[in-house]
Amino acid sequence: MNKSIFDPEYQQHDLSSKIIAGLERISQAFKVLLWERAKNLGISPIQIQILIFVAHHRIALNNVSLLAQEFNVSKPTISDAVRVLHEKGLIVKDHSHSDNRSYSIFLSDEGKKIVAGTEDFATPMANMLQHISKGDQESLFSAISKLIYQLNQQDILTVQRTCFACRFYEQGGEEHYCRLLKKRLKHSDIRLDCHEFEAKL
Repeated sequence: MNKSIFDPEYQQHDLSSKIIAGLERISQAFKVLLWERAKNLGISPIQIQILIFVAHHRIALNNVSLLAQEFNVSKPTISDAVRVLHEKGLIVKDHSHSDNRSYSIFLSDEGKKIVAGTEDFATPMANMLQHISKGDQESLFSAISKLIYQLNQQDILTVQRTCFACRFYEQGGEEHYCRLLKKRLKHSDIRLDCHEFEAKL
């Protein structure tokens, strides 16, 4: 038997292959929604993603090197996207560093308007999740959060700011605890992108 996870026949005998095929379909849906919004605005999907990221993350993360890591693409790809965003007046570059070649990125007023009108592109997927039971949502999130952590540990995803990789996180059996917040966490409390994240040493 062909053991390709993309072979429908093999998938019938291997649940993990079905899950991978399902995740690929979901990623395609995400791309379709993003492309549709990008096409209407005349900017690329990665440019929309950069704008949304910059809008919601601290300035220390908003530079070309870290954005390249964030989106798992090359620095030239991010540099080109940032150049176009700057030319369109959607971002402002802050060169107030000791190294003039390095700069941080802020949204311009026009960039903020674009974000306000685009960051709901994934709402159709969010609405569909409302039809899934709370218990199934929690199980799904538990599996996804563990998978993201494992992908990071294998250097497939280069960046994560999840509890599992944070120095404040502790686990004992099925118990989760945050030493920064000084509280026990349910699995649904686990964060995938935490502003207080500090990597384990």
